[in-house]
Amino acid sequence: MEILTPGVDSNLFSPGPLRSARAAIGLGDYPVLLFVGRIQALKGLDVAIGALASSKSQDAQLVVVGGLSGDEGPETLKALQQQIEINGLEDRVVFIEPQPHQALPAYYRAADICLVPSRSESFGLVALEAAACGTAVVASNVGGLRDNVVNGVTGLLVAERDQKIFAAAIDELLDKPEMRYEMGRRGAQRATLNSWDLGATNAIEVFGRLTSKELVSCA
Repeated sequence: MEILTPGVDSNLFSPGPLRSARAAIGLGDYPVLLFVGRIQALKGLDVAIGALASSKSQDAQLVVVGGLSGDEGPETLKALQQQIEINGLEDRVVFIEPQPHQALPAYYRAADICLVPSRSESFGLVALEAAACGTAVVASNVGGLRDNVVNGVTGLLVAERDQKIFAAAIDELLDKPEMRYEMGRRGAQRATLNSWDLGATNAIEVFGRLTSKELVSCA
């Protein structure tokens, strides 16, 4: 059995200066946690907000890039806004409308940590894109995220979707910039193995092997 996975455009998603990325999108000099994805229960934005509330960092901001998804979107957003108000995070959570693909690298580069607290993920492209841009990832230990985040090497995988456990992982990386930088460096290096170019080459090889095999008659 051969498995072909999505890839990342390494010409677009690559490491870059954090400060210039922040200047380009209007972010200041404070810890930035990034969430990229649809606003729906499956993506676990409530966990990210809860983790921000539980974090030791009092100046970190959560930047949310994404829009409503499906019929549940408005109700999910309402619940998230209530969660933000209850925890007094109105000035620390920023919602940004969905961005075109070519604009996303600036957000990844501007972040200290990319959060992927999904309840399930078949692949987890956001984690791969963040890694390709040299950003450490804190993600749920589910589905394809287990393949795209190497625990302790390119980021941290959280076994339980508990906001306090996520907060502890966030605090560890914010407290250890050298570890965070090294995870980002290794993540970018590893992401080249999932580039579109390499993926296309692998797909051609797989299809070539399949089409070269002699068909077995079922008669």
